[in-house]
Amino acid sequence: MPISRHIEALYREESRRVLATLIRLLGDFDLAEEALQDAFAAAVTQWPVDGVPDNPRAWLISAGRFKAIDRLRRRARFDASLEELALRFEQAAEMPDLDLSVEDDRLRLIFTCCHPALSEQARVALTLREVCDLTTEEIASAFLTPTPTVAQRIVRAKAKIRDAGIPYRVPEKSELAERLDSVLQVIYLVFNEGYFPSSGDAPTRADLSSEALRLGRLLLSLLPEPEVAGLVALMLLTEARRAA
Repeated sequence: MPISRHIEALYREESRRVLATLIRLLGDFDLAEEALQDAFAAAVTQWPVDGVPDNPRAWLISAGRFKAIDRLRRRARFDASLEELALRFEQAAEMPDLDLSVEDDRLRLIFTCCHPALSEQARVALTLREVCDLTTEEIASAFLTPTPTVAQRIVRAKAKIRDAGIPYRVPEKSELAERLDSVLQVIYLVFNEGYFPSSGDAPTRADLSSEALRLGRLLLSLLPEPEVAGLVALMLLTEARRAA
């Protein structure tokens, strides 16, 4: 497979996982999204020369993190408050035990997006956009809402998370109840978009359905509650009928 096609496939399959980890490491949605694009742009330039790395996902995360530091350094020329932030990221990048694991980063991100400080509509819209890479138009179609309205909700939700300092983590068990309904709704909407896409020519999108099932199972392992088990069972039953 040509490297360019390999990078395209990697973007489709891994970009949201890489983004989730970058958000955890950088603590900022917009900076992480810029870093993700910079990392893939670097891959397009470097991989044809140096070859595809043994662990492309880790390479992209590391490249994105350093690209974010470079961006902050450049911006610090105009905003001195960013200098300390860039230095903190740079020091963290040098730590040998820095956690680059991504297994549950998307679940952490879902819980962050579903924080009770956000409205329910904003929680779901933000999660579908940032975690699952649904377009704003696809989300608007799912909610029968004008696209500009959904776009505004997403922008405001990201600003709220940043300004309120909402932590990027799976909450304690005592905090789960007020977020669980939104998390389950998000996971099922992702599955539904995979089983019956709102746009495009493909009759189904197995990538979205598979990701919803993976997240559902991961959530069930963390929280073996009847509501979670019921959702996973429903998705599995529906998925079993896909071929028909």
